[in-house]
Amino acid sequence: MAHTSQRAQAHPWLSSISSSFLDPSISQLHSHGRLHSNSKQPRNNKPPSVSKCKASWQELAGVLVFSAIPFTAVKAIANSPLGETLRMRMEERKKEALDNSSKFKALCQSARNHSPWYGEERPRWLGPIPYEYPSYLNGEIPGDYGFDVAALAKDPVDFQKYFSFEILHARWAMLAALGALIPEVLDLLGVFHFVEPVWWRVGYSKLKGETLDYLGIPGLHLAGSQGVIVIAICQALLMVGPEYARYCGIEALEPLGIYLPGDINYPGGALFDPLNFSKDPVAFEELKVKEIKNGRLAMVAWLGFYFQAALTGKGPIQNLVDHISDPFHHNLFSILK
Repeated sequence: MAHTSQRAQAHPWLSSISSSFLDPSISQLHSHGRLHSNSKQPRNNKPPSVSKCKASWQELAGVLVFSAIPFTAVKAIANSPLGETLRMRMEERKKEALDNSSKFKALCQSARNHSPWYGEERPRWLGPIPYEYPSYLNGEIPGDYGFDVAALAKDPVDFQKYFSFEILHARWAMLAALGALIPEVLDLLGVFHFVEPVWWRVGYSKLKGETLDYLGIPGLHLAGSQGVIVIAICQALLMVGPEYARYCGIEALEPLGIYLPGDINYPGGALFDPLNFSKDPVAFEELKVKEIKNGRLAMVAWLGFYFQAALTGKGPIQNLVDHISDPFHHNLFSILK
């Protein structure tokens, strides 16, 4: 998936511009597709002029055409003789695949019943402290620690919906955290030089109207110099297809001859599990818990990234290096003074 958007909502004065166009979870993922500035203009902390966000119709047309390529390709394949052949082959194998999937789901349920992370004996968020946990949180879902003080999951339909949303945001946050940390680490270590390694300054440079190169390759302007508005349009179009497929379920890929054995949150198959991590049902159920735990940590980490950028104007790695070098003068209390 192309990652051409910037962190428009990263800085306080940027959030009002980007929030109208970008879902927070989507914008986090795109920080790991790094865009770099060719401009040598000195940085400053003044809000950029909104007039620099304007784009020509040629640039907008280019982005729209580029964004339409995935949809056009999928539709063309599905309606072609190749798509018909792929569907026929899938139907021949689907019955056996359904049988295998049913057997695997039964093994997963058995593994969950014997796992310490599920059921009534699972860990709870208050530990040994007595508390009347909601009865509808029975430990069937990975990462269920009995926490629902607002009773948001009381309705079973809402419960499943919120769980799907949490899984989605957790995965975006983990990918986004890598995108924010790795470029800064590589730059500080001197392994690879980025023109702009700090995640929030990339979007800031974009709002200032600077020309940006994708992956630091000169002349590769997948998002061009056209401004944040067009980047938001490109991002929205690119995400319509995957989000629609996720909403429709795993059957959405069957017109292309692709059968997925899992469910909407854990599709499995070669596309979503190329390393075959789900082969062992016991390990698979444990990995589900590890994933949501790390995803929640990543979402909380992003709150820290936002506050660090607003208070210090630096990246998270530089903040960490400063704190380790002089913890008495580089800490939360010294910043708030």
